[in-house]
Amino acid sequence: MLLAYRLVRLIESHSDGLARSLQRRYRECGKCSAYSNVPADELTDKVYDVYRHLGDWLLGKTEADIEKRYLEVGAQRAAQGVPVSQVVWMICLVRENLWDYLQKHAQLERPPEIFGEIELLELLDQFFHLAIYYAALGHERAMAGYSVKSEVLTH
Repeated sequence: MLLAYRLVRLIESHSDGLARSLQRRYRECGKCSAYSNVPADELTDKVYDVYRHLGDWLLGKTEADIEKRYLEVGAQRAAQGVPVSQVVWMICLVRENLWDYLQKHAQLERPPEIFGEIELLELLDQFFHLAIYYAALGHERAMAGYSVKSEVLTH
């Protein structure tokens, strides 16, 4: 777990650059064309927040925290006219951007480091799978006219 913690700290300390590299990435991606409806600063701030506080998201937050955040993200993107397929793809790009960074900068070679990398990958996968599910659910609920803010959904 110590190595996973070191990798998370590496990511958090480079969160600004990671958020900027994601911005370049999605602008070049035809699968994210509707993100032109999302203010660039809004998207960059949300992505920066995930990268900057990754340790909290992976180890300190509960599924309920992820649910709350990504139901709102999905609903916001629906209101901005971003199709759910592009919301899902963007979350995948956030993860891919992060993983590419680790492969270039983490300099992992020894077996214990590989196990730490696998441990981090499992934590990341769990986080991003929940993020995708709840963002899609929030998007669907918004499109159906439901409020995502309340515990009991109202139509």
